[in-house]
Amino acid sequence: MNGLSTAAVYVIQTLGSLYLLIVLLRFVLQLVRADFYNPLSQFIVRATSPLLMPLRRVIPGFGGIDLASLVLAILVQLLLMIVTLALLGFGFGGNLLQLLVWSLIGVTSLFLKIFFFALIVSVILSWVAPGSHNPAAQLVHQICEPLLAPIRRFLPNLGGLDISPIFAFIALNLLDMLVIRNLAAMTHMPQILSPFM
Repeated sequence: MNGLSTAAVYVIQTLGSLYLLIVLLRFVLQLVRADFYNPLSQFIVRATSPLLMPLRRVIPGFGGIDLASLVLAILVQLLLMIVTLALLGFGFGGNLLQLLVWSLIGVTSLFLKIFFFALIVSVILSWVAPGSHNPAAQLVHQICEPLLAPIRRFLPNLGGLDISPIFAFIALNLLDMLVIRNLAAMTHMPQILSPFM
């Protein structure tokens, strides 16, 4: 592998992963019923609409879940993997099913990472800017709240100290270690194909 193909893989994976993140954020925002009038939500909607709108004509939502954005995320991940393998000189040998499984694993890993990093930002904001009305802070709170609310119901009242993020971190890490990484190992998924693993 020469330096030019390495640079091309880096650029394509960086830009493709950024777009994949935006597409998956759109799925997450609809899943958690976030405020779509938030400026950051509006950016995500505008960035994903050109590819998502045609897909929505074919794939309807189901039970409040935006299946079209989830399918788009899987397709973007699949395309990224195919292009990466081609640039590295590996053919996928027509094994589209294996690439599809790897795409599902990659998208699921990124899905967990979104919640993980949203929790980190939420904890930091609770220390430095509690009750902030910044659009980014509100969006992070809306992403984290559906994950933290069920945990808070089982925790005793600690006088204003919220330790629910600790249990959420543990649950997300266990899912990543026991499910995602094991699936990646069982399917022999190369590390280069998913920068989020």
